[in-house]
Amino acid sequence: MIVLVPVYRPGDRLPRLVDDLTAALPAAHVVVVDDGSGPTSAGVLAAARDRGATVLRRRVNRGKGIVLKTGFRYVAGHHRGRDVVCVDADGQHLIPDVVRVTDRMRDSGALALGVRRFDGEVPLRSRFGNAATRAAFRLATGVPVRDTQTGLRAYPAGLLGWLRTVPGERFEYEMNVLLHAARAGLPIAQVPIATRYQAGNASSHFSALTDSARIYGPLARFAAARLLAPRRRGEDVPPTEVTSSRPTPATRTP
Repeated sequence: MIVLVPVYRPGDRLPRLVDDLTAALPAAHVVVVDDGSGPTSAGVLAAARDRGATVLRRRVNRGKGIVLKTGFRYVAGHHRGRDVVCVDADGQHLIPDVVRVTDRMRDSGALALGVRRFDGEVPLRSRFGNAATRAAFRLATGVPVRDTQTGLRAYPAGLLGWLRTVPGERFEYEMNVLLHAARAGLPIAQVPIATRYQAGNASSHFSALTDSARIYGPLARFAAARLLAPRRRGEDVPPTEVTSSRPTPATRTP
């Protein structure tokens, strides 16, 4: 298992996150991909590397989609056949939830999402934004995904090549992944997780105006394309069988 952590100007909690992930998933390896944070983040990234993480640094900020694809390409080339769980670095995801989403992906062999409950103290823009995109996604695809913006996602190894073909460079990429998965008829497992925001989600780099437009654009185009040209059988299906690196019960080692 590879734990992929995309970061941009990460805070001091990143090294602790690496420690916690390694302790909870001792067989996993943490890969941190930095999106052009610059020299001011060198210290915290070095601390993550000192704790055993592989740290990849892009020179120029390109967006979360590019960073995730960079990580998928690295895993496919250096850790072939290993599943990937993506975890945000902003402290939203509880470690037990990361483990539960990982286990669901391995048990089901499907893309698994950690879907937030949005109860308790949740910023209004996050609560409203998720409700709106959830409704729009179901209207466009017919698939009831309860949290389209979650960053906690686990992918079977067999999907890594396909994931690199999905369009999108910034926050819209994760929406595109779900849209293309829905169009291809891929199963999507969903695991309820806690909702936790640090300091009102002040560390988020999501732009309410610009990034929202990027997310709703693909949704609108998908809905229009679905109406005008229904998907033909076999279209958009990943070229390889979707498999997980978890051994079957008959061959699992202690």
